[in-house]
Amino acid sequence: MSPKNNKRTETYNQLEAGTKRAKPVQHQRGTEIQPYGKIAKLPIALDEKTCAASAENLNQLLADTMTLRDMYKKHHWQVAGHTFYQLHLLFDKHHGEQDELVDEIAERIQLLGGISLAMAADIAETTIIERPPRGREEVPVQISRLLEAHELILKEARTMAKQADEAGDDGTNDLLVSDVIRTNELQVWFLAEHLVDVPVVRADQGKAAATTGD
Repeated sequence: MSPKNNKRTETYNQLEAGTKRAKPVQHQRGTEIQPYGKIAKLPIALDEKTCAASAENLNQLLADTMTLRDMYKKHHWQVAGHTFYQLHLLFDKHHGEQDELVDEIAERIQLLGGISLAMAADIAETTIIERPPRGREEVPVQISRLLEAHELILKEARTMAKQADEAGDDGTNDLLVSDVIRTNELQVWFLAEHLVDVPVVRADQGKAAATTGD
């Protein structure tokens, strides 16, 4: 090799050595630092048993809330008919509000020293909300599915709130009552009114006359 080529090789090697620490270290794997279902106790003045019970409850709620959130996005994309524009926007608004709840629930689980569910496969295995088909459904069916999911979440949230209150876990109780329950109740109202069978343009004169006659 010529002296000129040697010099180029040395220069290249020097450049490589100078940037080695700046390169990403890829394809790494390791052992879990905390297994799922175990509590890494934090100094929050709650005993480990209480933290574990609340974390377990909240993970079920998290799985169901993530499922409801994703169902809203599915219906946001697939809604059809004369109410498309209104429902397209409403479903997206509710999706955003459910997404905020997902973050709050997951962070509460971590704060309790637990591990929050995160991956889609784990959510699908855990949720108790009925899975919708891949295809597109009519608006009344979409809304009915959403209302059923909301009611399921509200039932479990109320039960979990009472359990948290009895255990002295005020933070979890407050999250469930102030955020989860109130948000879901309000969304139920906005949805349910779309399934009231009333005339859109012209009043039902026959019914009006019958009512007046009574």
